[in-house]
Amino acid sequence: MSNMDKLQTSIAYLKGVGPGRADILGKELGIFTFADCLNFFPFRYIDKTKFYKINELLPNSSEVQLIGKISNLRTVKQKRGSRLTAHFTDETGSIDLVWFKGAKWIQDSIKPNTSYVIYGKLTVFNGMFNMPHPEMELLSTNKASLRSALQPVYRSTEKLTNKGINNRVMQGLVQQILKEINGRFEESLSTEILEKYRLVSKSEAMFQIHFPENQEKLFEAQKRLKFEELFFIQLQLIRKKVLRNIKFKGFVFKEIGDHFYQFYEKHLPFELTNAQKKVLKEIRKDLGSGAQMNRLLQGDVGSGKTIVALLTMLMALDNDFQSALIAPTEILATQHYNALVELLGEMEIKIDLLTGSTKTSKRKQIHADLLSGDLHILVGTHAVFEEIVQFKNLGLAIIDEQHRFGVAQRAKMWEKNHLPPHVLVMTATPIPRTLAMSIYGDLDISIIDELPPGRKMIKTVHRFDKNRLAVFHFIKEEIKKGRQVYIVYPLIEESEQLDYKDLMDGFESISREFPLPDFRISIVHGKMKSADKDYEMQRFVKGETQIMVATTVIEVGVNVPNASVMIIESAERFGLSQLHQLRGRVGRGADQSYCILMTGSKLSDDAKIRLQTMVESNDGFQIAEVDLKLRGPGDLAGTQQSGVLNLKIADISKDAQLLFLAREEAINLIKSDPNLSDPKNFLTSKTYQKIILNKENWTNIS
Repeated sequence: MSNMDKLQTSIAYLKGVGPGRADILGKELGIFTFADCLNFFPFRYIDKTKFYKINELLPNSSEVQLIGKISNLRTVKQKRGSRLTAHFTDETGSIDLVWFKGAKWIQDSIKPNTSYVIYGKLTVFNGMFNMPHPEMELLSTNKASLRSALQPVYRSTEKLTNKGINNRVMQGLVQQILKEINGRFEESLSTEILEKYRLVSKSEAMFQIHFPENQEKLFEAQKRLKFEELFFIQLQLIRKKVLRNIKFKGFVFKEIGDHFYQFYEKHLPFELTNAQKKVLKEIRKDLGSGAQMNRLLQGDVGSGKTIVALLTMLMALDNDFQSALIAPTEILATQHYNALVELLGEMEIKIDLLTGSTKTSKRKQIHADLLSGDLHILVGTHAVFEEIVQFKNLGLAIIDEQHRFGVAQRAKMWEKNHLPPHVLVMTATPIPRTLAMSIYGDLDISIIDELPPGRKMIKTVHRFDKNRLAVFHFIKEEIKKGRQVYIVYPLIEESEQLDYKDLMDGFESISREFPLPDFRISIVHGKMKSADKDYEMQRFVKGETQIMVATTVIEVGVNVPNASVMIIESAERFGLSQLHQLRGRVGRGADQSYCILMTGSKLSDDAKIRLQTMVESNDGFQIAEVDLKLRGPGDLAGTQQSGVLNLKIADISKDAQLLFLAREEAINLIKSDPNLSDPKNFLTSKTYQKIILNKENWTNIS
């Protein structure tokens, strides 16, 4: 059996594991095979290069390592149960060892008058040093085992600890697998890449990552494994993009015609920004290339993505193609539809809306108009994906906030045509460059990074609960000017009851502070029926109520240009991107808008950074960078669903430089050897095939 095959062996067959432990290792850590165990890397290391003498110890609560003998074990009764104590002695003095749990097992296993290595945190009790629950190992075992100066520490869970799978056991499992395969791993990178970036071999990296000889060797191992991980992610994305361009021919939109120019010259409500013009040029080039467009359009809240989407749909119409614009919620779809109808004005373009609540008679009409080609633009929700919805000639699909849709759902758009439509994916969630390259690396990326003229910067302030009366006074002043106000409460599923109580308590106090008939208040929350939510939303949109009290259902909600104040309650409980999205609900009209972040007085360091970032910056991309550093890629919108970013060792916020190099190398490789058939790339090709073997093939969907 080769080492490659051996690594696929179930962890249950490793000595000391068995079915019970294998089950818990799989459930808790995702370790099912030998390979999974070796790819479960330590998250920190303990420097065990130094052995202290007892007379060198200082009362600084640090972790220390000592060599000595254990004697005088005794059980001491205490209020609850008992504790086990012992003397630990070397040639310079002695300290006490203490155990509050597992006393019987420890008492039975300790060999008196035998040399031990112990390791733990010092505490001082009655002027004497002691060490609670030390790590212990016979000196003879310590010398004989596979040992490194820096000791690995593996992530653990309570269930693992309860089953006796502690750090020492994890080290033992890794050590055993390394011995079984003689520490030899098949190389996955070409000699050319290894030499170019001075990367250590795979075997060296895998040994040193678990049992590093020193800090330098650890750094080299981490660099090698991070590069490899990022390189293969990029290779998958870039190869997917290249293959798609070869395999999926796109409709050629040859001309820009009357519909585009008529709108551009007569109906455009404002001069396009340079960023919008640049993006339109990129889109136009794609549409004429003969390959299917797959472009991600990023633009902060209010940056004018809708106009770009409409102009792209007019390009489709000028070439006799239909377009679909799909949004994740009915509210958002309706908002897009209303905005497009208003923008198109008297132009002879037929546009319709299809959502879950569209009546049957209306649906039949839409289906007929789509098939006849009379309907030019269809705006809708998930309802558009249904099989019954067929187009005469769908040439363009625009998907808004695509992370809210499942991959299989989006793939259904491809079944509606003999050729796949061009795809424009839009998001108002700014994605840092490194993250975009790692999730959407197979798409071309366009960014609208300037706001339309006339937009005023939203003023953001942080206020504590004790300032609430002053905030209420400010709200009254704004309402007197004819403005409207959002007051948003957090909604966190685990504490739904608590959140609902907070919301209702808040609503009551706001109702007392802003009584009828001078003030009217809407309320929207998750427990309401859809129809009631829509009714309350519409009252606010029409200006019949001045205050909207809500949970985060309005995060990607209605466009109310007259709303100029956003109050976010318990702002410390929101993530940065959520805060930024909520702030984007105001600032849509010509008036100065405000965002007030309300919090209690006790704040964590992370919460302070989030609030400070919001107060200092209106730039969504800058905010997203801070968010990425604070939360890591796994938590950011939609990235887990993509399945790409289940990173074992790399960190795209900290390893940006390596990511750029890995992407560059992947691009060069695909350019020079698109099929990875060159003998010098044999090892890379073999690893690549293994990676994609178990992945579902969704290559034709962005």
